[in-house]
Amino acid sequence: MSDVHNQNSSASFIGRRELLGWLAGGAVAIAGGRAMAGVSAAGGNGEDLEPRSAGKLHELTRKLASAPRRRSFDTVPMILTHESQWDSEALNLLLDYKGGPKQVWDNTDLTSPWLNLMRNAANAQRWSFKNPDYVAVSATHGPCHLALYDDFIWAKYKLGAFTGGKFHSNVFVSVPEKVAHADPTDFNNPAGLFSPEANCIDLLQDRGIVFLACHNAIWEFTGALLAKGHNPGGLTHEQVAAELTNHLIDGAVLTPGIVGTIPLLEAAGYRYTK
Repeated sequence: MSDVHNQNSSASFIGRRELLGWLAGGAVAIAGGRAMAGVSAAGGNGEDLEPRSAGKLHELTRKLASAPRRRSFDTVPMILTHESQWDSEALNLLLDYKGGPKQVWDNTDLTSPWLNLMRNAANAQRWSFKNPDYVAVSATHGPCHLALYDDFIWAKYKLGAFTGGKFHSNVFVSVPEKVAHADPTDFNNPAGLFSPEANCIDLLQDRGIVFLACHNAIWEFTGALLAKGHNPGGLTHEQVAAELTNHLIDGAVLTPGIVGTIPLLEAAGYRYTK
């Protein structure tokens, strides 16, 4: 079975959207690591899939869970000019993280084994190299950014058409039924929560992996939607881009632009991986 097939299985899924509430200034707090929601894929607390000894990673997860996500825009401009226009608090937490090792994955190809590679790296860091506070960040842009839109956007704007018909919904997010209730202590289970069967964004988030979203990708994809006539609401470019932003998946951290953010991550000690 190929890596791509494993990470994009069309088996039944469990949806686990967890909206924590509205914060001041139109910001929404969403649990990136599910810690505040008290629920994980394994059915325990939100840190069940993180190493028990990962004190710094646990702290980062808790802080990210309470950091605001801005998802109430009416319009957005082409170039963001103020940190109130992106998830600056969450991004700063990542830049200030004192644990490690720290790795940033430059993910652009939706049909590549991008989720599988991050899962494999996290497994090796945790169990082989004994680095419980390892953190991985997905610098998500290009076609990979389609995986960061929720089901509403996939349906309204027919995003499957932009995958060559390979995917008709966002199969990259939710947990496959067959691994959802696997024993989180059995890390060598070839069909368990740390196996290729678990290549999904929700489970990787439960392990402390963070998915960065890209405003530039949103803006440029909006142009592609409008060029193809995928605009059922008859909205302007600025309005469609705002709607896409408002419907990023739970836990995603919006940046002004991934290509511009990667150098900041590298300066903060994150090792670049393409």
